[in-house]
Amino acid sequence: MKLTILGSGTGWPRLERGAPAYLLEIASEKILLDIGPGTIPRLLKLGFLIEDIDAIFLSHFHPDHVTDLIPFLFATRYSLGYFRQKPFRLVAGEGFSVFYQGLKSAFGHWVEPKEGLMLLEELSTSCESAFLSPPYTVRAMPVAHKPESLAYRFEHEGKSLVYSGDTDFCENIIELAKEAEVLILECSFPEGMKVKGHLIPSLCGQIAGSARVKKLILSHLYPPCDEADIVTPCQKYFSGEIVVAKDFLSLEI
Repeated sequence: MKLTILGSGTGWPRLERGAPAYLLEIASEKILLDIGPGTIPRLLKLGFLIEDIDAIFLSHFHPDHVTDLIPFLFATRYSLGYFRQKPFRLVAGEGFSVFYQGLKSAFGHWVEPKEGLMLLEELSTSCESAFLSPPYTVRAMPVAHKPESLAYRFEHEGKSLVYSGDTDFCENIIELAKEAEVLILECSFPEGMKVKGHLIPSLCGQIAGSARVKKLILSHLYPPCDEADIVTPCQKYFSGEIVVAKDFLSLEI
């Protein structure tokens, strides 16, 4: 598995940190974890085409996590220059169908891929979900942010990566991340700036330590995080490797 951070920031527009998006490559599959504004140009900068994407997993429906879904779907309507034949998978929590209906009400058929091109899976937000999507398996659990919020665990050949999306401290993310090689946690604010529905470094450390993960990536960083020490508070609770996310950082798992 290979992870590339496309956007390590939030909904606050910045040149240094794009909106949340991560490219996960598993064997020949290319998966987007969230697709915030600016994701598509960043993919193109790395040499990928949008038709290279095999699946999109949405953590929730806030604009900073989903906005580039609109141009992604719009592009599927082009017969000139768009050559995708293989269906792509779109996975999200309960409520996505209502959200998607709103997009269609706003943009009409322009955000409706041709029949059979998009495989939509709407997962439960009240219990754990699990499914096989060869060559990898996925587990999803609800987390403490919005009613539709999900965290995901991807497993392939004995390796695992967990992506929290936005969340507050909760037992589900600890359970989902147990013994994972890599855990991507939102760390929106530094110590002393706790906001409901989001994490601070000490809580990230407690989650990673309790889950006994090998590597913790702190991401979804608002500007105050760049002016503070967010690693030391984590280290009080977690002795493994801590990485502060940067756009275009790539890691082999």
